[in-house]
Amino acid sequence: MGGYQSLISRAVFAIAFVLLALAIAERVAGAFGYTLLRSSLTGGRLLEIAAILMIFGIALLLRQIRELLRERNG
Repeated sequence: MGGYQSLISRAVFAIAFVLLALAIAERVAGAFGYTLLRSSLTGGRLLEIAAILMIFGIALLLRQIRELLRERNG
């Protein structure tokens, strides 16, 4: 499970960073009167989703570290 968990946490971080970049790009485009997203997702909502994904990714990494420490000590 460790390999899959590492892959999942990396994917979660990658998705979060993409959403963060998209939220920043939407904010910059909004400053010039344009929009990149024509749906109900605003830049702020994307930022919220990115933050939640980051917290989830950190939790996955902490769990993985805990499992590695238990394997070494036990």
